[in-house]
Amino acid sequence: TVERGPNLFERAERRDPEGTVPLADRVRPRALAEMCGHLELLGAEGSLAQAIADDRLGSIILWGPPGCGKTSLAHVIAESTRARFVAFSAVLGGVAELRKIVAAAKVHRQSGGGRTLLFVDEIHRFNKAQQDAFLPHVEDGSVTLIGATTENPSFELNAPLLSRCTVYRLEPLTPEAVEHLVRRALDHPQGLAEKVRVDEQAIAFIVRAARGDARRALGWLERAALHAIRRADGHITAALLETLSAHDPIRYDKSGDEHFDVVSAFIKSMRGSDPDAAIYWMMRMVEGGEDPLFILRRIMIFASEDIGVADPRALTVAVDADRAFRRLGMPEGLYAMAQATIYLACAPKSNATNVAWHRAREAVREHGALPVPLALRNAPTGLMKQLGHGRGYRYPHDESGGVARGAEYLPAALRGAQFYEPTERGLEAKIHSWLAGVRSPKSDDGEED
Repeated sequence: TVERGPNLFERAERRDPEGTVPLADRVRPRALAEMCGHLELLGAEGSLAQAIADDRLGSIILWGPPGCGKTSLAHVIAESTRARFVAFSAVLGGVAELRKIVAAAKVHRQSGGGRTLLFVDEIHRFNKAQQDAFLPHVEDGSVTLIGATTENPSFELNAPLLSRCTVYRLEPLTPEAVEHLVRRALDHPQGLAEKVRVDEQAIAFIVRAARGDARRALGWLERAALHAIRRADGHITAALLETLSAHDPIRYDKSGDEHFDVVSAFIKSMRGSDPDAAIYWMMRMVEGGEDPLFILRRIMIFASEDIGVADPRALTVAVDADRAFRRLGMPEGLYAMAQATIYLACAPKSNATNVAWHRAREAVREHGALPVPLALRNAPTGLMKQLGHGRGYRYPHDESGGVARGAEYLPAALRGAQFYEPTERGLEAKIHSWLAGVRSPKSDDGEED
């Protein structure tokens, strides 16, 4: 727990006379004007900026990926507000410690000291029961909550707590914001001012490698600076950064929003018939450590859900890719995965199969177990035949064109219902034409339409 003193930053510098505090903390913004990015929230007309400037901030949740500025924004609020500020980590602390903080906040308020801003980092690490501990104190004004999370609050936070907070979505920083951040760190008195010189190509490399993550960008810069200073020339080049990047992992959270967002992009790219995007998102998952069998499962589902009868071979390709991968393993199995992904992205699309079974299920749930028409019932015994089972059944192979026109196969209550409506794409174009003839009455001359 860190309670704000006269100045968070000056106190941190006093504790760290030898400069071992990470660069990201040394150059952390102290005022709203120093924040990078998020202009829609923090610009002159931004609602969050105005609330901070007027010191009328209510309880909020800052939701965004790592390195987007959630903690920095909390520190800016600490410097800007007249309220007492307490920082608390849901990873390191517990409910018992939280109770102590709230008790101190009540005493502070009752003694005329004003309200307390409670910053809870990684608030999603509290389970739903622990989150209940915040509710009464947020409601009675003992604390104003500022929660920070990388996870979707809709899933990770209690609905009652969420209803009492305003959620602000922070997106990854734009390349322009990251570049501004890097250049500021190079000029900052507590940063790398006059310690290193950096090529423009190196700055461009860091901006690309950061992928919208400020902490990642400053981490890259600090690592490169240490190597450059150790070599005594203090020169950061793109070649040096290339060397340092040899084992740099791809950010991909297999259990969080990043996972679901990338999977969604993969499916939607195949559905949108964009093989380039589809193979890119597939490799994002692979390089991020996703289980290839999970990806193949999504491919098999897609083959039926989004292609179906428009190209029946799609399911065969998807299942064969799964079988091939199980035989080949990595990395050779990637050939089969890539082939299936590209094939499915380029195949004609139809969700008619998907729509058909959903419609049929709705009919089953609405009407219950309707009786099977007598003509369709099994008649293995004489008694069943006497009861009319199988009576009037017309054998399609004995009919013209192999179709018993006018025959009814649905229960009486559902006669005329059409669950499957083929598109006019791929093989379904032919099925559409053929089925239209099958569903139409018999032609006047008795022949097939």
